[in-house]
Amino acid sequence: MTGLFDWLREARARRDASSLENRDPELIRWLARVAKPILWAWFRPEVRGLTRIPDGAALFVANHSGGFDTPDTWIIGVALVEKRGVSELPHGLGHQIVMRAPIVNPLLTRLGGLEATPENAHRAFEEGRKVLVYPGGDLDAFRPSRDRDRVVFGARRGYLRLALREGVPIVPVVAAGAHAGWWVLTDGRWLSRLLSTHRLLRTDVLPITLSLPWGLSLGWPYIPVPTRILIEILEPIRFERTGEDAAEDDAYVEECHEGVVAAMQATLDRLAAERRLEGTRPMAPWRRWTGRAPAPDAG
Repeated sequence: MTGLFDWLREARARRDASSLENRDPELIRWLARVAKPILWAWFRPEVRGLTRIPDGAALFVANHSGGFDTPDTWIIGVALVEKRGVSELPHGLGHQIVMRAPIVNPLLTRLGGLEATPENAHRAFEEGRKVLVYPGGDLDAFRPSRDRDRVVFGARRGYLRLALREGVPIVPVVAAGAHAGWWVLTDGRWLSRLLSTHRLLRTDVLPITLSLPWGLSLGWPYIPVPTRILIEILEPIRFERTGEDAAEDDAYVEECHEGVVAAMQATLDRLAAERRLEGTRPMAPWRRWTGRAPAPDAG
């Protein structure tokens, strides 16, 4: 019993969100085993392109969906652990408020999460590790449901400057369907400005959503309705120019950004069309609820 209490105290202990040594491979493998049957039954996911991931340091750039739930994040994590191993799981860069939160910090840091700073990313790249960012952040995660099939990065270009400065390739990750588990009536940017939430909470949105079990809410964690999620990892994008000069060249940064977003949006359009086509086909109830779907890696 003493050993159990010691483990619980250690699991709850707050950790340095800038340390690369927090990752707990045993916990990650256990979570992947537990989460997979649930995720695959509920979302019938398919993860494509795992073989396109390059060796060595790289910056994963993904669209962000589903508010606080982000089911696509968990699905891609399970697929990576299964097919590539824990060492290839990227370190997710998280908002300072999230990474320092008392309850969330012990879990996210043990999964490899880092506070989103250029210094933390630099140290990860120096060791040949991979890093994951969601450039759209709250704008993307809480975008209105009418824009569920759009990549919404807003004016944020820090991810591109980071890749150029560090000289690492960008690996785009595109998910379709992860935003269909709830309804976002409005992202509430006007309400956020009115209440100054950026100054208080570092967020530019205050969404009004419709979800289970709450009904109307302000984007709280929810129970998503069953939906099909398709995820594709694209070919790495390498840039002709890198280094500090390239990262400070606003015109070049914008050109590179437009190329990344165009590739991601074209893929999202294709995956969304595929989901709509599948929606017109009958599916036996036993297949829907047992999660019989293609293998995680379709090449």
